[in-house]
Amino acid sequence: MQILITGTSKGLGSGLAAYYLGRGDSVYGISRTSNEMLDKQLGFHFLAQDLSDFDAMAKTVPGFFKKAGNFDLVILNAGLLPEIKDLKDCSLDEIAPVMDVNVWSNKILIDLLISNPDKPGQVVAVSSGASVYGNRGWNAYSISKAALNMLIKLYAAEQPETHFSSIAPGLIDSGMQDYIYSMPHDPRFPSLDKLKEAKTSGEMPAPAEAARIFAESVIKARGEESGSFLDVREM
Repeated sequence: MQILITGTSKGLGSGLAAYYLGRGDSVYGISRTSNEMLDKQLGFHFLAQDLSDFDAMAKTVPGFFKKAGNFDLVILNAGLLPEIKDLKDCSLDEIAPVMDVNVWSNKILIDLLISNPDKPGQVVAVSSGASVYGNRGWNAYSISKAALNMLIKLYAAEQPETHFSSIAPGLIDSGMQDYIYSMPHDPRFPSLDKLKEAKTSGEMPAPAEAARIFAESVIKARGEESGSFLDVREM
């Protein structure tokens, strides 16, 4: 299989790239920075690209896609988590880059992919439970992931040749969780205490295990209606 994954430098994206490479697939990764372990593996092709730089994307991504020809599977994983705080304390300048990476960069990528006569077989966006829970403190992250869910749903209606879904991967012991764990207790944000407890209790799988679970969910997603929002914990 030919697989495109964004955000392969660390976390779930790195775990997914390693998982699919281990199966013998060809993986095309896009990320701001490289991953030395992935770079050493046959079958891994990498583009260093900041997905918030739309002008640069227009110049670099089409040529990168041309090398692959077409993709059987696309996993839109790259994302930004802003500072955990109330939405009223977030300026539009803080919100804009989160929306750019978590939503609009994915629109650009999808538009480039579907402009190819050989459209991708499956597109999966990495969403989050934050897109539906509305927990206090998650501000632009929750908004961006909810918008991403709708972006995927709309493309599913427009592009019946490709199967679309957005999937929440559940808890992952990643850099994002390290940031959350480092935050002091704040009674305004009870969801943080739950995440800290999960991290210390072993309920939070490492990226490699989370990638395996997610990859299995990607297969199951094909049996669901295109455009669906799904959660690995419920599949």
